[in-house]
Amino acid sequence: MSVQTWTWILVGITFSLYFGIAIWARAGSTKEFYIAGGGVSPLANGMATAADWMSAASFISMAGIISFSGYDGSVYLMGWTGGYVLLALLLAPYLRKFGKFTVPDFIGDRYYSNTARTVAVFCALIVSFTYVAGQMRGVGIVFSQFLQVQIHWGVIIGMCVVLFFAFLGGMKGITYTQVAQYCVLIFAFMVPAIFISIKMTGNPIPQLGMGDTLENGNYLLDTLDELHTKLGFNEYTTGSKSKWDVFAITCALMVGTAGLPHVIVRFFTVAKVRDARKSAGLALLFIAILYTTAPAIAVFSRTNLIETVSEKSYSEIPEWFTNWEDTGLIAWADKNNDGKIQYIAGSALEGKKPIFTNERGSHGQRMIENASMKTANELYVDRDIMVLANPEIANLPNWIIALVAAGGLAAALSTAAGLLLVISTSVSRDLVKMQLRPNISEKSELRVARGSIVVAVLIAGIFGIYPPGFVAAVVALAFGLAAASFFPAIILGIFDKRMNREGAIAGMVVGITLMLFYMIRYKTGLIGVMDPQPSSEWWFGTSPEGFGTIAMVVNFMVSIVVSRMTPAPPKEVQEIVENIRIPSGAGEAIDH
Repeated sequence: MSVQTWTWILVGITFSLYFGIAIWARAGSTKEFYIAGGGVSPLANGMATAADWMSAASFISMAGIISFSGYDGSVYLMGWTGGYVLLALLLAPYLRKFGKFTVPDFIGDRYYSNTARTVAVFCALIVSFTYVAGQMRGVGIVFSQFLQVQIHWGVIIGMCVVLFFAFLGGMKGITYTQVAQYCVLIFAFMVPAIFISIKMTGNPIPQLGMGDTLENGNYLLDTLDELHTKLGFNEYTTGSKSKWDVFAITCALMVGTAGLPHVIVRFFTVAKVRDARKSAGLALLFIAILYTTAPAIAVFSRTNLIETVSEKSYSEIPEWFTNWEDTGLIAWADKNNDGKIQYIAGSALEGKKPIFTNERGSHGQRMIENASMKTANELYVDRDIMVLANPEIANLPNWIIALVAAGGLAAALSTAAGLLLVISTSVSRDLVKMQLRPNISEKSELRVARGSIVVAVLIAGIFGIYPPGFVAAVVALAFGLAAASFFPAIILGIFDKRMNREGAIAGMVVGITLMLFYMIRYKTGLIGVMDPQPSSEWWFGTSPEGFGTIAMVVNFMVSIVVSRMTPAPPKEVQEIVENIRIPSGAGEAIDH
């Protein structure tokens, strides 16, 4: 059967499963809609958390990032997995003991202020909308390539699917759907990796195969280093970033992970504090399966890509190359007109994406308008192609190629659903219930929550179909936004009894404003002129991806200074802080 037929079959089966779960787990109360009734088992919650976290960025883009940046890509592995350790130790059990539904709910009550709650809602909406826009775009790309529909129709299909199980089941429906989606995405990620590892090194364990030898007796990583240096790239196993920037990016990703609202809310869905800690540990284990495999996929796909296309004529390259040309994720400009693909260091294009014409070149390739004549490199490859096209590059069976498509859709849809629920609850509970209409009935609140999901899906779909030029950059920096806004307010709210509303509000406002300014300045060029090589102008030598660390430190400083210059919080609030830090049952043995 063809790839398209297999894709329709596998996507149809998995989507039917998601719909069935949504109908079975439909929510009948606000508690079920917001936190799945608060009775989810640690195992199910751990799998749902892993699926919620492993978005299209993790499934599709992370291995691509590592594939192109090599050693420097390790910051994503360290930051995103390390963030869960931080979450398990410092946040999850305490937030669960506090017993609220959302992060703005915690901040509003802990800082006894609707103003603080509103600021937190604003931060949650910024982080969630920018993140979810990328997920919807990812759905559109996968559908357009594997199901042969236009990207905007792919986005619309994804909108309808997410809307169905999010609208019907809320957190309850999303939780059990995400358990199924985790099983689909991890199977889809591991099967190609195992097949390719066996094919290249004979080792069925991808993590070990990455460091194993090829048929000629040479180590795979040594071979890839040789290919890189031959083509003018840095050695794959050698980093080029400064130690400070590596630290800053890793730290921003860690604390950003611990501050993401759609991740934190998962720990409100379990019955006990102990279950919240177990959930975090299990989620880390489930995530580690994918995250330890991603570097292996990066190495396999990078080696296969170079060996497949470099110095080959267009007539010699496999069919997958021409198939992916239609998506705009790969392009070749024959600058020296020799009919061969010259893949070396340097930009192939004047812009960041190929602009295709309707013409075909003398060698049959699709013509592009914005080829750069400043470098001899003729090949443009988008990093997102590395996972999706990897099975085709390695010439694996069609059913495996289709399986990757189903996994990519599961990853994108699971995270999109979690983010949309955060947006919905921020509006229905933190704005309407807690501020605008305190006496609203439960049924009316549930209607507002479901209406908010509809509006949120429509907005996310519009961004997915007509993405602003800066959306792709903003999605990658959502972690910096979460680090700059939420993390200090949550940590100080748990561990500093003296922290008051004035300090928290000032810190969140300054932190997110600083991060937004830096991001817009160096990623969009809307404030000043964006320098193509801006590292010399970066503040303290910090890239936009790592600036969340500095914005977070500023948030901490502002929060602490302002809180010490203003009245202490009420005594009852200080007692609440003291109570959530004491483990349940502490002191019981003293009486005996």
